[in-house]
Amino acid sequence: MVVGIGNASLHELRALAATAGAETVGEVVQSRGAPDPATFVGSGTVRRLHDEVHKSDAEAVILDDELSPGQLRNLEERLSVKVIDRTALILDIFALHARSREGKAQVELAQLNYLLPRLRGWGEAMSRLGGGIGTRGPGETKLEVDRQHIRRRITKLQRDLVRLGRTREVKRGRRDRAGIPQVALAGYTNAGKSTLLNALTHADALVADQLFATLDPTTRRLSLPGGRKVTVTDTVGFVRKLPHELVEAFRSTLEEVALADLIVQAADASAADLDDQVVAVREVLELIGAGGVPEVMALNKCDRVTPLELARLRRRYPEAVPISARQGEGLDDLRRCIVDRLPSPEVEVELVVPHDRQDVVARVYREGEVLSNDATAEGTVVRARVPEALLSPLQPFLARPVAHRARA
Repeated sequence: MVVGIGNASLHELRALAATAGAETVGEVVQSRGAPDPATFVGSGTVRRLHDEVHKSDAEAVILDDELSPGQLRNLEERLSVKVIDRTALILDIFALHARSREGKAQVELAQLNYLLPRLRGWGEAMSRLGGGIGTRGPGETKLEVDRQHIRRRITKLQRDLVRLGRTREVKRGRRDRAGIPQVALAGYTNAGKSTLLNALTHADALVADQLFATLDPTTRRLSLPGGRKVTVTDTVGFVRKLPHELVEAFRSTLEEVALADLIVQAADASAADLDDQVVAVREVLELIGAGGVPEVMALNKCDRVTPLELARLRRRYPEAVPISARQGEGLDDLRRCIVDRLPSPEVEVELVVPHDRQDVVARVYREGEVLSNDATAEGTVVRARVPEALLSPLQPFLARPVAHRARA
């Protein structure tokens, strides 16, 4: 049984429940100005829910918002079934999909921070099912221990994540020193980010028609028109009302987006609520400190919309690039747009490279932005913008003093 205040995100709640393994047997919508402080929904809806739950033999009620500990307890007492709020449902899906050590630690930390203030009164309700939604990850086993033990576990997970985050920083630092720009794929969950990563870089990232199928970042190299190399990182999908506990636990992972040189936002052109999804993604980007990062929007799944609808989307998002990652359509346009939007390297140089040192020319193409390339009797004359880290190895080939420019 799924319950929402208003129709706006009930379809998404149903999809979240299905991803978690639940079968929806009924839906209840209530429109009201504000949630009831005692039970979230009004007293009349509570009575209706009670009748619907026992008529359909529902085993749980899922509500489309985060409930306070008191609201959860009150509803469970009145309905005599397990009550799950949106936050617990999303945390459960993350626990289901976490694969790496870091991902599992992040999910457990988020679950424990959510669970700690809600320990009282949950034991009886959770014992009714003996498993299922809301019990993955630490789940009900954590209810058998005291708060002090949970706090110790939270502290340990935080230390583990700091250590794992340092490993990520080392890898990112190597890419920075190599002068390789970093592109992050961001977007609403199930917008096709992993399919896009595979199409652009021939990666083998997991693709599934499920919400939050990707939790662990995948980074691959991409060659752009003109020879410039970048890294592309696929990140966890966003969603409306993304739980605060998840944002905090996944902060080190989400830094891949905040520290990127460019964000490619994959948006599902076929989604009925596309505008709301785009707004939700940008709200999360602001929340994690990525609001000022340059952005390219890729309107994915354009093969699923009519020409008339596509024309409307082009007017609505004039700077977006229509693509179909699954069909391979529009990817060349997207690559060119990435080249145009990427910040240029900081230093402009003119080089004279001997004909037998074409490896130097290749490196400039790989790590910089070539402005011109002319063959002469003395060698290849190359004008380019390059990262400062590349100046030292290029020193023997400099034709004139370098011209510094501000980073875009």
